[in-house]
Amino acid sequence: MSSSMSEVVDALRASLLENERLRKQNQQLTAASSEPVAIVGIGCRYPGGVNDAEGLWRLVSEGRDAMSGFPTDRGWENWDVPTARTGAFLYDAGNFDPAFFRISPREAMAMDPQQRLLLETSWEALERAGIDPRSLKGSRTGVFIGGAPQEYGALVMNSAEGAGGYALTGAPGSVLSGRVSYVLGLEGPAVTVDTACSSSLVALHLAIKSLRTGECDLALAGGVLVLVTPSIFAEFSATGGSAGDGRCKAFAASADGTGWGEGAGVIAIQRLSDALRDGNPVLAVIRGSAANQDGASNGLSAPNGPSQQRVIRAALANAGLTPADVDMVEAHGTGTTLGDPIEAEALLATYGQDRPDDRPLWLGTLKSNIGHTQAAAGISGVIKAALALRHGIMPKTLHVDEPTPEVDWSAGAVELLTEAREWPETGQPRRVGVSSFGISGTNAHVILEQAPEAGPAEGTDGEATAAPQVTPWVLSGRNEAALRAQAARLLDHLAGQPGLSPQDVGFSLIGTRSAFEQRAVVLGTGQDDLLAGLRSLADGTDDTGAVSGRAAGEVGNGVVFVFPGQGSQWVGMGRELWDASPVFAESMVACERALAPFVDWSLRDVVFRGAEDPLWARVDVVQPVLWAVMVSLAAVWRSFGV
Repeated sequence: MSSSMSEVVDALRASLLENERLRKQNQQLTAASSEPVAIVGIGCRYPGGVNDAEGLWRLVSEGRDAMSGFPTDRGWENWDVPTARTGAFLYDAGNFDPAFFRISPREAMAMDPQQRLLLETSWEALERAGIDPRSLKGSRTGVFIGGAPQEYGALVMNSAEGAGGYALTGAPGSVLSGRVSYVLGLEGPAVTVDTACSSSLVALHLAIKSLRTGECDLALAGGVLVLVTPSIFAEFSATGGSAGDGRCKAFAASADGTGWGEGAGVIAIQRLSDALRDGNPVLAVIRGSAANQDGASNGLSAPNGPSQQRVIRAALANAGLTPADVDMVEAHGTGTTLGDPIEAEALLATYGQDRPDDRPLWLGTLKSNIGHTQAAAGISGVIKAALALRHGIMPKTLHVDEPTPEVDWSAGAVELLTEAREWPETGQPRRVGVSSFGISGTNAHVILEQAPEAGPAEGTDGEATAAPQVTPWVLSGRNEAALRAQAARLLDHLAGQPGLSPQDVGFSLIGTRSAFEQRAVVLGTGQDDLLAGLRSLADGTDDTGAVSGRAAGEVGNGVVFVFPGQGSQWVGMGRELWDASPVFAESMVACERALAPFVDWSLRDVVFRGAEDPLWARVDVVQPVLWAVMVSLAAVWRSFGV
């Protein structure tokens, strides 16, 4: 073969190899752009005394609304509000423990309450995911928050105390996300989104894209609203957009306007493959999302039906699903006479077509329970949808006398959830769409899917493992009051879930929570002993089953194993554990192999010898045996997650 022909062949071979590399790279990029995202943790505050996801589920599953009178600690008494003085409020929105986050009282006073709520709910979302928030310092964790500054900054600036120089960081909307990143030391993107009512769902959409492109490995996404003044009530009343009784009657014939609520919700999300790898709890899966704009429609603040249809179809395409694959939609559903019919018609034109006769799209909205939380509305719907998927129930929508006659409901297979419905298993994952449409014209739609069934936990394949006779439950707080409150919260949690394993509880307390200065350990051989010790800790009474104290010096995150020296040995040490624990036995065998070139005795032989044996009196035997036992005990503790 001539040299020129050889060069041509080499060039063709190189070209083919490069084409194959590019093909594989394109496949990877395509797969990444639609990789499912897992919701692994939830933190939230909602009206009606809702402080966690379980509380929100009780609210919606019991069919309650959280509407009540105006708060009495915000100076609203003299405001002229020409509508019902009714809404869904966070009456304790002013409560905050600044010391927990290492924030001075002066700075905390200047901080928008929305920032405070986001710190609390972000922390809780991470702990619920089994992630110690302090372990994320320096990580590529993103924060994507839907929200906007309220009038709090001006209120503080005009107060007698003033802002103390903290106004620049206490009031701006940008700091809603930035504050969380700063306090936790997160180095992924920190973005605050303000598209009005769709803000938090757009923020979630951006967080999903950031995860899929590898910009961050973990993300916090959410939204918040706390009203500083009741001006929104007066503004919407003037335009006829507020409900006479302050309640959202979504898609109902009696709908007469929207009602207002407050809230904060944050979810921790990961790429599904990462969540499964890390063993984090998968509460629900996000299959697809999309966002768009109404553009030059029939009015800046008026909803646009064709744009809503387009964003739904784009989300379905991103998820790789058809409309018939989705069982339910958590609607925007504000209860307005203009917006609800437009939204219903868009749903009829998309999800309502080409469905099996026995599987209509079921339609509901959380706004009937807690009002319209504006920037927090989208994430609130996502949290409700994730809980519905998990519990297998589609909660009812309140305040629907009959479907609005402004919609031709025969145009598609869409039905209102006027009663709660069981969500049957069909052999396919349950799925729900969540919509959020902003008065800005920006729309978003997200599609959630039932979490995959968890596989068997490691160590449950029939291999014998040693359960400790005494189980420790470790708790901590910044001070004694916080420690007691933590014990009380754990008691309340366990009362609602009596089937939890004491060992699982102990593992989670050690492995997924931050360790603070004030500490306690509750010891017991069974659930009753542990609960009694926990109760005494919560009450501040003495109990032999609970030991508490304060850590001296800087609190670290690591665990240190301290091995004893000569004199701590006892005859029979390690015998039972060698036979009962594969982890201990494997470590002892490894130690025996390491010692073998240097000693003329067998480690197992010595451990199983009687007290009268002369080997127990030899220092050159006892010290290596002690070393092996301590190394192997450390291996056992590590296997439990320490």
